[in-house]
Amino acid sequence: MNNSICKTICNTIYNKVSSGAFLYGYAVVALLLPNIALCFTERLSFWACGVNVLLPLALYMWFFSVAKCPGKMVWWAFIFIFFAAFQLVLLYLFGTGVIAVDMFLNLVTTNAGEAMELLDNLAPAVVGVFVIYLPLLVLGIIHIRKKHQISAAFQHHVRKWVMEVGGIGLFCLLACYVVVDDYRMRNQLYPVNVCYNLYLAFERNAASENYREASKDFRFDARSEHSATAPEVYVMVVGETARAHNFSLYGYPRNTNPLLSKTPGIKAFPNVTTQSNTTHKSVPMLLSAASAEDFERLFHEKGILAAFKEAGFHTVFISNQLPNHSFIDFLGEQADEHYFLKKDESSKKDAASEENHYDEDLLKKLDEILPLADASSSAHYHYRYRKLFVVLHSYGSHFNYQERYPRSFAYFKPDSRSEAKSENRRDLLNAYDNTIRYTDYILHGIVERLQKWEGVQAKTDGVYDQPTSAMLYTSDHGENIFDDERCLFLHAAPKASDFELHVPFIIWTSDGFSKQYPNILKALGENRSKQVQSSLSAFHTMLGIGGIQTRYRQEEYSVASGKYHPTKLLYLDDHDEAIPQEDAKFLR
Repeated sequence: MNNSICKTICNTIYNKVSSGAFLYGYAVVALLLPNIALCFTERLSFWACGVNVLLPLALYMWFFSVAKCPGKMVWWAFIFIFFAAFQLVLLYLFGTGVIAVDMFLNLVTTNAGEAMELLDNLAPAVVGVFVIYLPLLVLGIIHIRKKHQISAAFQHHVRKWVMEVGGIGLFCLLACYVVVDDYRMRNQLYPVNVCYNLYLAFERNAASENYREASKDFRFDARSEHSATAPEVYVMVVGETARAHNFSLYGYPRNTNPLLSKTPGIKAFPNVTTQSNTTHKSVPMLLSAASAEDFERLFHEKGILAAFKEAGFHTVFISNQLPNHSFIDFLGEQADEHYFLKKDESSKKDAASEENHYDEDLLKKLDEILPLADASSSAHYHYRYRKLFVVLHSYGSHFNYQERYPRSFAYFKPDSRSEAKSENRRDLLNAYDNTIRYTDYILHGIVERLQKWEGVQAKTDGVYDQPTSAMLYTSDHGENIFDDERCLFLHAAPKASDFELHVPFIIWTSDGFSKQYPNILKALGENRSKQVQSSLSAFHTMLGIGGIQTRYRQEEYSVASGKYHPTKLLYLDDHDEAIPQEDAKFLR
């Protein structure tokens, strides 16, 4: 008797699930979930909510009724199913925002290792979308193979409902354009906004693909203001995901800068913000004259390595990240030598290639390069180059944090829990602070090496001028670590937080540099407390420190100049438009 009841129940469930009407309803509801969620997360007006639900509902209802086999239509709608899953994961991660242009670009510029680290720690969201959308795809295949269909009568009723729902949706749309300020379907109606962003991503990617051709004839016409016989080494360090809030140099109560805090010649700028919370835009702005206000110049101008190279410097670009065919790669390749340490090591078919490559590998590579910048045998012309400019691109504090430092640097404990949950904040914050402390070690290591290099040069017979060296460090953007009631995590959200925008900006100058260029040292001191935008100032400041004269260098943007003055705080939005920084922030 019990077996019979169970069999009857199972047959009933199977008949319902296998029916064309069930799959039809399942598909419509599954695709509509992001629309419903966005009504709450984006704080849409009443009329905008109506449009965001009713018009897509009408579209989905019509689409899945086009063919009698809804299974076929499910697979024809695969790209929109992918968008829906992606959108729900995004809302889980950031709590707000539609799939942005930058997120599409991140999909093609993020390496597989980073992607897996993130997905491994987004288990609830990943499992959730699989539970919702994987059965939909499986049922679609079953319906196609078994030729399950919806009836002609069902199609007729659906199309009648489509007209009614669509009519109300169109009325709401008209109301939006009348009563809602600055309403645009391409920005506020899902999935129209996602499709538009995908189009912009393809357009931007095509422009970057043409970069080498577009910039090949560009020249800075750069020259050095410094003595031709003066030995010089300058290092620019581009950090990753380091936020100023967690640097003890800026008042953070934990001692995350035990070495830099005791290093003479350090100038830490406390009021510095980035103009983007994404790596693929912020790093190119640091390495070029492009900024939020004129970002388009990036597509046809060369970067800082090319400027130093034109001025007679031997230039080297060293990255501890994988190349991703982005502007970072293009700008780095303009150096005399360029190295992507992870790529170089991954090409080796041995066990060592599987090891984690910490930022200390940058120091090891610097140890190979610095001795070649040697003027001690200048009388015999045996030196390879007298002037050296190095750009180091670190892996810094990129999630998964505990993978960014050796276990010997696990100073703050426990640091083992890495799943993206607010209840794991203690471990996440400990691990993140360990990355900052490790960055402190790396930067101090660079300073030590420059001091040693300058000391060696100073012991020669004096046939050349005073040797000088300096270092500039800043990060591309900051990070969210479940810091407040908003429960934000990571970076690159459609809206930025102060934790993502406020970045470290540190300049070290040697004794030799301070003696040789006291005016620059004075300017750095005078500008130290002023508001700085790293994306705007880093390029011009580095040129000023290195004495590179070019018409593209603007003194008013350089904190190494007495002419520096702060400008309006801007942010480069998802559509590459410069907007006031306040308009780019999350609302509390």
